[in-house]
Amino acid sequence: MGSLSRGRALFTGGSHHQNIVCGRAHQIGAITLIAATFLLTRALDRLYYFPIPSSSPLSVVSGEPSVGTLFLSSGSLAWPHRGYGTSLSLRIYVYEESEVDGLRELMRGRDGKISVESCLKGQWGTQVKIHHLLLKSKFRTLKKEEADLFFVPSYVKCVRMNGGLNDKEINQTYVKVLRQMPYFHLSGGRDHVFVFPSGAGAHLFRAWAIFLNRSIILTPEGDRTDKRPISSFHTWKDIIIPGNVDDGLTTFYGSRIVQPLPLSKRKYLANFLGRAQGKFGRLQLLELGKQYPDKLESPELQLTGPNKLGRVEYFTHLRNAKFCLSPRGESSWTLRFYESFFVECVPVILSDQVELPFQNVIDYTLISIKWPSTQIGPQLLEYLESIPDGAIESMIARGREVRCLWVYVSESEACSAILGILWELQRKVRRFHQSAETFWLHNQSFVNGDLVEFQRWRTPLPLP
Repeated sequence: MGSLSRGRALFTGGSHHQNIVCGRAHQIGAITLIAATFLLTRALDRLYYFPIPSSSPLSVVSGEPSVGTLFLSSGSLAWPHRGYGTSLSLRIYVYEESEVDGLRELMRGRDGKISVESCLKGQWGTQVKIHHLLLKSKFRTLKKEEADLFFVPSYVKCVRMNGGLNDKEINQTYVKVLRQMPYFHLSGGRDHVFVFPSGAGAHLFRAWAIFLNRSIILTPEGDRTDKRPISSFHTWKDIIIPGNVDDGLTTFYGSRIVQPLPLSKRKYLANFLGRAQGKFGRLQLLELGKQYPDKLESPELQLTGPNKLGRVEYFTHLRNAKFCLSPRGESSWTLRFYESFFVECVPVILSDQVELPFQNVIDYTLISIKWPSTQIGPQLLEYLESIPDGAIESMIARGREVRCLWVYVSESEACSAILGILWELQRKVRRFHQSAETFWLHNQSFVNGDLVEFQRWRTPLPLP
């Protein structure tokens, strides 16, 4: 019998090959197994994926009964299980300013004179708030060997604005700090977290592309390619965080500065209360305000002088319109977007490149409008005017549900910005980290290129 005949015999007969005979019964069994596997897979998909009701502003994907709501029946913040886990179980090590040479300068300036209080205000306040909240967090660990992630505190935007360090000093100090961190070199920075809270993003550290290109960056800014050849924000590793809204406006999800007005009492259809800064979109809004002064409040504001709005005056004006227009300024994000939720006007985003926080959870189409910046003109006002008050009230009510995620208060609260950030950080955790500087041996020990064990690495470490 030839080889072809012998091969056919394996599948067609012969008592000595009964263990691999494939008859009709086996074929039916195989088809049944395939069908069962398909149905089981579909069933598992349904178990872990729930379609989101169109009426909910929150896209919560979980196995909990209260799908589509911000809170679970237990009162805790809901978050999607897929990719995040069913509960927070992070371990974060927070570097002390005294343990790393140079870290104090990034927090207080070259002379140590920049106060923490001065850095709590303004758009850079998130650097301080996130740091302080993590210091008190139940997810903080004091043992580096236990940590899933490492948080590197820095108030560098505030320090720079207050003259504590110049750009060259910032760059040099960051490099010095990184050379004092063996665990940063062990993972190539993949498990280290940095906050850059302004429109400049990580570009405040000029050499970020060399040293932080694998690290996790927390920033409200998703795009700066208008002024930079590359963006320092990458969706696969970085996290968009909410801007630092005035504490008086967000006090436990309500305002002690101003209270929202009923829609029927609001004077304007829309407003834009910001400086033009020579930006085309903002200049268009100033001209539109002159053409339609009864519909759009858009004064020519200045940083100082008589055309500046004070803190209370600004929010009093902001609440007096149904829609709050949020064009891009020096960068794509704007704090006005977040402020809108607390004076309860519907934010209208006029910034094409903007990135928004917690997009896996919040359905922004239900709480805001994004309009092309190339279509700023009478057609924008006509569109806004066509929206019935009932739809506006609905969007405001849904925004009221999610605005707690813009507030930097303790993680012990049912909902807060830091809880959202912790969930997003958990999604970034990987059990195994390695870098081009890291090698390992048969006994699970890590060594460097000179075969020196990790425990014996000495600082300052050589730069990659």
